[in-house]
Amino acid sequence: MTIHVLNPNSTAAVTEGIDAAIAPMRAVAPVPIRCHTLAEGPPGIESQAHIEGVVQPLLRQAAGLPDASALVVACFSDPGLAALREAQRVPVLGIAESAVLTAMTLGHRFGILSIGRASIPRHLRYLGAMGVTDRLAADLPIGMGVVELADEDRTLTRLTEVGTTLREAHGADVLITGCAGMAQYRARLEAATGLPVVDPCQAAVAMAIGRLALAACDPREDP
Repeated sequence: MTIHVLNPNSTAAVTEGIDAAIAPMRAVAPVPIRCHTLAEGPPGIESQAHIEGVVQPLLRQAAGLPDASALVVACFSDPGLAALREAQRVPVLGIAESAVLTAMTLGHRFGILSIGRASIPRHLRYLGAMGVTDRLAADLPIGMGVVELADEDRTLTRLTEVGTTLREAHGADVLITGCAGMAQYRARLEAATGLPVVDPCQAAVAMAIGRLALAACDPREDP
């Protein structure tokens, strides 16, 4: 059995970054963790059309993983989450949903660092559907595309600038990196801003591990 992490874009470097971010979690996972790149996906999920376009390929990819103990959708728009949950009998975690729920245990008001301004309306709709808009400090863009996130110096500079603005101008006391492609920057952003930073992929994999742990508990036995 395996926890499968599905990157819905076709950029292998993003998948490699996700794999590196979750690598330490393998030591505590009860099953192996594997990361996958969706070959049919766009280089980055940056529009509603991209989101809708990867749902069917994700369903096919998931259907081809019969050893799955849990599935993680590794895109901050959580594409296909409801459809995958409908089709699968194992836990399916979205990284955006997991990140927000985790952030609310670390602080009162969370700030999101998005890749581009066009992402923000989608995030706001999702947060509204989750019923957590009142806990959002702000969602601000760093103004970079998914592929551009490979430029470490520029990305960390922009993350630090925007993270500081979220803290100082909007009162955020916890930050969420709003793209799976930002996974490698979590610790450095935390050090630069002095705030706890939630990496969505780590949050979702942690929840997947937790779901497996809960499933392993026999409710017939006394605690």
